[in-house]
Amino acid sequence: MDEARAGDSRVLVLRGDAGVGKSALLDYLQERASGCRIARAAGVESEMELAFAGLHQLCAPMLGNVAGLPGPQRDALGTAFGLSTGDAPDRLLVGFAVLGLLSDTAEEMPLVCLVDDAQWLDQESAQALAFVGRRLLAEPLALVFSVREPTDARELDGLPALTVDGLRHGDARALLDSVTPGRLDERVRDRIVAETRGNPLALLELPRGLSAAELAGGFGIPDALRLTSRIERSFQRQLQSLPAETQRLLLVAAADPVGDVTLLWRAADALGIESDAAVAAEAAGLIEIDARVRFRHPLVRAAVYRAAARSDRRSVHRALAEATDPEVDPDRRAWHRAHAALEPDEAVATELEESAVRAQRRGGIAAMAAFLQRAAELTPDRARRGERALAAAHAKFATAGLDAADDLLAMAELGPLDELQRAQAARLRALLAFARWRGSDAPRLLLEAANQLGPLDSGLARETYLAAIGAAIFAGRLGRGLDVQDAAEAGRAAPPAPQPARPMDILLDATATRFTDGYVAGVAPLRRALDALRQGGARSEDDIMGWLWTACPVAPEPIAPDLWDDDAWHDLAARAVGLARDSGALAALPVALTYRAGVHVLAGEFAAAAGLIEEADAITAATGNPSLRYTSLLLAAWRGRETSALELIEAAVQDAMTRGEGRALGLAHYATAVLYNGLGRYEPALAGARHACEHEDLGFFGWSLVELVEAAARTGDNLEEAAAAVRELDRRGRAAGSDWALGMLARSRALLSDGPDAESLYRAAIDHLGRSRIAVHLARAHLVYGEWLRREQRRVDAREHLREALDMFGRFGAEAFAERARRELQATGETVRRRTVDTLDILTAQELQVARLAAAGHTNPEVGAQLFISPRTAEYHLHKVYAKLDISSRRQLRGRLAQLERHGR
Repeated sequence: MDEARAGDSRVLVLRGDAGVGKSALLDYLQERASGCRIARAAGVESEMELAFAGLHQLCAPMLGNVAGLPGPQRDALGTAFGLSTGDAPDRLLVGFAVLGLLSDTAEEMPLVCLVDDAQWLDQESAQALAFVGRRLLAEPLALVFSVREPTDARELDGLPALTVDGLRHGDARALLDSVTPGRLDERVRDRIVAETRGNPLALLELPRGLSAAELAGGFGIPDALRLTSRIERSFQRQLQSLPAETQRLLLVAAADPVGDVTLLWRAADALGIESDAAVAAEAAGLIEIDARVRFRHPLVRAAVYRAAARSDRRSVHRALAEATDPEVDPDRRAWHRAHAALEPDEAVATELEESAVRAQRRGGIAAMAAFLQRAAELTPDRARRGERALAAAHAKFATAGLDAADDLLAMAELGPLDELQRAQAARLRALLAFARWRGSDAPRLLLEAANQLGPLDSGLARETYLAAIGAAIFAGRLGRGLDVQDAAEAGRAAPPAPQPARPMDILLDATATRFTDGYVAGVAPLRRALDALRQGGARSEDDIMGWLWTACPVAPEPIAPDLWDDDAWHDLAARAVGLARDSGALAALPVALTYRAGVHVLAGEFAAAAGLIEEADAITAATGNPSLRYTSLLLAAWRGRETSALELIEAAVQDAMTRGEGRALGLAHYATAVLYNGLGRYEPALAGARHACEHEDLGFFGWSLVELVEAAARTGDNLEEAAAAVRELDRRGRAAGSDWALGMLARSRALLSDGPDAESLYRAAIDHLGRSRIAVHLARAHLVYGEWLRREQRRVDAREHLREALDMFGRFGAEAFAERARRELQATGETVRRRTVDTLDILTAQELQVARLAAAGHTNPEVGAQLFISPRTAEYHLHKVYAKLDISSRRQLRGRLAQLERHGR
């Protein structure tokens, strides 16, 4: 609280068992938050499927500040909260809108946001609030969650946490004594304290409803039950002592957790419950009914609902459905009708299906899946039930609910599916296998699904053939039963492309040619596919993801790097990030950022690459998706810090073996070769390159040939192996024809040549690479040329190129290669000091990104929008940059950064 009042944000997650006191701590904090504005929300189990319900509960009092948000954020938040209609808002845009809303509200007065029972937040709300929590920095804002453990919810993992434990033994005894009537047997007291493990709520509630005699003998203490069950049992005993009408009123309140008093009494009136039924419940301290309906503890609600007979629950839900305005809240009305249904009901199922469509428009894919699932369960017609179950399975798959998708697929397959539906089900099963393992049987399953779809839906069939090739590329050397050539041959036999052909259709034909007819034959069609993707427009997130399919080092088909086409790689990367940012495509943006980071790595812009990787990791952490390791491995290898790089490589190898992802294994071997070539340890570099070249992993195979040539040439005993690699490079490089390809070929041939031929090839390599964006390999060309010149006793000439290599590697942060250049330069007789940390090195990746955007003329709100941080946090970083660079204005910043870049700093 002190930090938040002082203007520094703080986030805390209270974790502990049910009843341990987390809610009491939030109450304690609220009571002491003098001079602060309080916003409070609580997760509700029955609302977990309603997208953004928890977020709306927290933010509703602040909606007056929405007008100050940028248009896209304002629209996204309005759609998410049902205040306006439109396309489904991306969760990232919603998260950023909430960040801006909380930040703006905190400007007026320090803001304290308290979120109780966060384990029951809907997934969209939890992800948005976790996103905010990871980006708060310089706002006068405290964000505190409470989470009941154990929980499967992982959205808040990684945020600062405090575990709330039970009371110590002495305190637990004292609390128990304070609520126990009469004298308590010592053995019974010790048993209660031991069973409750000091849980305060359990200590308070377990003795209630038991007579003094029962307590004295210990007969009333339930054994072998979970703590939550024991506490609920104590509440249920209290309920049994209440009048029947009071119990029914509590059930109405428990069945709909909105807390709307008007709705409660409308439903109660329909059930014939009088208003005085609340008196006994309030007197017992179980519920409060004033401006809102509030149970004294979530377990009271759970106990009330679970203790009721199913028939009573259905009648209460029916009354609530009738009391809910279908115009104002049709989705909640449909949900109550679904719980009230005793048997399949097509009208209710149709209403749920319509609610699912609305939930999708609001961005609630998880809610859509829940509505579709219940709709399928209530559908009387077997064929219609199968259709709805199949749709629900696809929705569950989209939300990464793989087990639920499996169950729904099984339900769908019980119905009389038509041929197309059976093929769609087979495709989904294959995609589930791929999502789980990225290898194994996925290529074969996808190919079988594609064959089924062929005569039924040619467009979907072609997409599935492409997915099969992609899955086979991912499986690589670890694939079983179907390799990439088999998948490509099947793809060549796919149904003709619809006209006009989509970029994905051109891509399928090109990749099929690439893997059936070989690299050289595939160059021209692949280049046409690249051109189609570069020229085509993306209109939705699906289009963006498909568009990225070809271009990203972490996607199945990195065509541009495989063609040594650095211009296409750069253009596709820049466009991918722009499209993903502009649309707020949360799923696509991390892929685009890592793809762009790969361009930065080979351009020697390591700090920029690290910043993008950090941003991508933050987004995947906020959404619960797996991190993308490919570019992280690449960066670690080029930086040349052996210990940390090997730790990353080893983790990647273990992960790849577990998943059966052979392509990631190939990258790990390639990274090993780069790392050890930089360190000048050529035997392990050669071993890594050999392993990398054992399988033709798209993109990495050609790169690995380059590392093999250098390592083999330097060992001196493997020249024939190096010559064979050069012959393969020659075939590929001449077909690709780019300066990048021809430069790598010339450098590799030079390493195996002597005399004038070698010198001519080294100079050609420098010329070609100097016209490309691949600065790291240009620096290596200077390095190996300088090494050759020194061995030729041309020390003066050698110094020129070794100085250039040292300067470039030092500027990049390629420490191992820089040290190799320093040693070689020293061997020429020149005194060289070790490079020290430069000014730009002391800027964090985030600070460097903020500095560059500010120097380019962007305002703090624009910087925040680019980097998904608040304007205040952008300002905070900028002030730190000013202090580190000893400047005081943006005008000075622009000049200072330019000066440092000119001097390689």
